[in-house]
Amino acid sequence: MVALSWLSGALTSAGAATFTDDTGTAITLARPAARIVALAPGATALLFAAGAGERVIATIEHADEPAGARQLPRLGDLQAIDLERLVALRPDVVVVTDAITSPLMTSRVRALGMPVYTTRYTRLDQIPPSLARLGRLAGTPDIADAAAARLGDELAALRAQYAKRRPIDVLYQVWNRPIYSIGGTHIVTDALTLCGARNAFAGQRIAAPSLGIEAVIARNPDVIVVSAPRDIAVQWAAEWRAYPRLAATSNDRVYVFDDQRLDRMGPSAIDAAAALCRLLDAARQ
Repeated sequence: MVALSWLSGALTSAGAATFTDDTGTAITLARPAARIVALAPGATALLFAAGAGERVIATIEHADEPAGARQLPRLGDLQAIDLERLVALRPDVVVVTDAITSPLMTSRVRALGMPVYTTRYTRLDQIPPSLARLGRLAGTPDIADAAAARLGDELAALRAQYAKRRPIDVLYQVWNRPIYSIGGTHIVTDALTLCGARNAFAGQRIAAPSLGIEAVIARNPDVIVVSAPRDIAVQWAAEWRAYPRLAATSNDRVYVFDDQRLDRMGPSAIDAAAALCRLLDAARQ
């Protein structure tokens, strides 16, 4: 009840402002947020890029970009946090990321009466405007707008660079037993498109579809990209040798991609997409 009474007082004070998050949901705060808790690594990185790093008072595990974020208190991870510690911090707003932050955890934060601001990304070109909106939330719009413009320029340059590349079909693997790939609504599908490639399982409308080996054989992708920490990914990549008739295997086009920045959906996701494009260009040689 402490959190609820504090929130009620905040929202009824003079000069209240309304902010719209990436889902179109409006939240009202007494003023731009000065005390922010970010419950996703990418959202934490975007807040720092927006010039609001000093306003972020806590985050979760794996929020390690930029370097300053590593000094922040950790309340838990993507699945569970210490709600008592969250209440004690008295944040102005809690920032979460759709499809990344646990929905149950988000519901519990809302049940405490705390304002929740949601970021959402299914395409790379959604990252710059999301960054700009976070700048408004935190009262740092000038810094955020400049950073968003730089990211937008980087993305436009990448699209121009790879626009005329020969199309290739790619299986993007994120787990091995069973095989999990990524669906058409995942931001990695957009990154593959940026690189002039096609997600072999873009027709799957869920974020991480489970696949039988028969489905992979039927699609027979030109390239298999194994995304995981390097030691694990090397093991998974080796398992494809059991299927020498696959085009990707027979042409030695099974690649390890251990850049986790793309999955975290922070500003460095665009640099990670560029790295993925360079990797796929090797398959066109």
